[in-house]
Amino acid sequence: MILRSDETQDVEVSGGGAMRMHLFRPAIEGQFPGVMLFSEIYQVTAPIRRLAAMLAGQGYVVAVPEVYHEYEPAGTVLAYDKPGTDRGNDLKFTKPVAAYDADATAGLTALAAHPACNGRLGTFGVCLGGHLAYRAALDPRVSAAACFYATDIHSGTLGEGRRDDSLARMDELKAEALFVWGRQDPHVPYAGREAIRARLEAVGASYEWHEVNGQHAFLRDEGPRYDPALFLQAMDWTLALYRRALR
Repeated sequence: MILRSDETQDVEVSGGGAMRMHLFRPAIEGQFPGVMLFSEIYQVTAPIRRLAAMLAGQGYVVAVPEVYHEYEPAGTVLAYDKPGTDRGNDLKFTKPVAAYDADATAGLTALAAHPACNGRLGTFGVCLGGHLAYRAALDPRVSAAACFYATDIHSGTLGEGRRDDSLARMDELKAEALFVWGRQDPHVPYAGREAIRARLEAVGASYEWHEVNGQHAFLRDEGPRYDPALFLQAMDWTLALYRRALR
């Protein structure tokens, strides 16, 4: 499916100013389900754009927000190097959790109102974005959430003060969720994965769970950790979820 991938929308966030969202959608007439894709700590990099385009090509309107819009000029992309990693991690723990949530609310509202969106909403995220995709899915408008190697859920350390309530709020999750983890990922160890799964079971969540032999960021198609076979498998799981929950 041919795409439009050149659109941006600046969305006003309560208390947070303008948040730029990058839009990817089929270049044909019609309305499609919307997916809000949350990036890793580097914002809207080339691999994230290719990931968004891949999803959009399956018949979705994909919106990718700049997660650090309060701290960096619109359009900023952090490099996959030590300075970029340090900056991204610093901002991850500088931004208040309430500000991440306000971004999600504003972004989902704007996405649902897009002329090409039919109002059905899902989320997708990797790394930091996996956590944000989960938190965004606490919004009752979201029907499906695909969360890949989501950092900080198990430790409760997202945001300013490193004290989030993501595990505590899991009983609010009504969307069908997909959680995918790399067993060789040092950011979310076995005990952390077990804590998340135990909480999902305790609250009776509707979820799918996969642990694969992969490293952190195995979906990123740059660098030595990329696993193309796992990427294809993961996309199959994601698209099956969206077909069930968003169509």
